Amino acid sequence: MSDAAGRPAPGATDRLRAVVVDPDADPVHDRSRLRFAGMMVAVGVAHFVAPRFFERIVPRWFPWARQAVVWSGVAEIASGVLIAVPSTRRLGGYLATATIVAVYPANIQMAVDASRGVDVGVPAWAAWLRLPMQFPMIRRAWSLTR
Repeated sequence: MSDAAGRPAPGATDRLRAVVVDPDADPVHDRSRLRFAGMMVAVGVAHFVAPRFFERIVPRWFPWARQAVVWSGVAEIASGVLIAVPSTRRLGGYLATATIVAVYPANIQMAVDASRGVDVGVPAWAAWLRLPMQFPMIRRAWSLTR
């Protein structure tokens, strides 16, 4: 199919690119934004693909583990989609920042449980390594609000 000038009609990839690429942004920063958005969506989807993994690490003091997994998954997917679209990037950055901070207690629970020999799906050293790695993620999410 072609347009009046004889050029091929834009395909789905071209239309998607037109929605998510920020022509005013530095291409390196733009790709970084899209990678972060993709990571947020992927982690959010994982909440629905493997909910038991996430339910196991919800702190025991929180009474609604299943709901926490569902809503944090929704928030991660929503923040990733919002970040992917340049006009909603800031809102997505705020949502991603809040979500990463809100789920931090689950990362602490995972590390504590792994150290006690509870099977949390990762070795204890990896669970503890996750804790400081959350801070650059929070900083990156926050940077998208600017």
